[in-house]
Amino acid sequence: MPQETLRIEDTTKDDHRIIRLNGPLLLATFFEFQSMVRSNRTRSLIIDLTDVPYVDSAGIGALVGAYVTHQKDERCLSLVGVNKRVHDALTVTRVEQFFRFFDTVSAAEQASAA
Repeated sequence: MPQETLRIEDTTKDDHRIIRLNGPLLLATFFEFQSMVRSNRTRSLIIDLTDVPYVDSAGIGALVGAYVTHQKDERCLSLVGVNKRVHDALTVTRVEQFFRFFDTVSAAEQASAA
């Protein structure tokens, strides 16, 4: 089985940071993502999962960790472009209620500005 990779694009715009992921969010791939999330100090973090085909339990744990970090500091966290497979994984693990879901980055940006 070939090694799966996760490519990350990181942009800071005004008072929010956008992290775009491309590839599966798995135990083998989430360390750089987790490091970026932990170092985030902006008021709003938008995680674009449009190009994430699936997540495993470690990936879900990384997303929940991002939620916890931002929630305790009263900062905003939004997920964008979550496909059915990823959403179902969040639902089965009963963590989907922690997240705000948006179809586009611009919709998440508008919501975080309000």
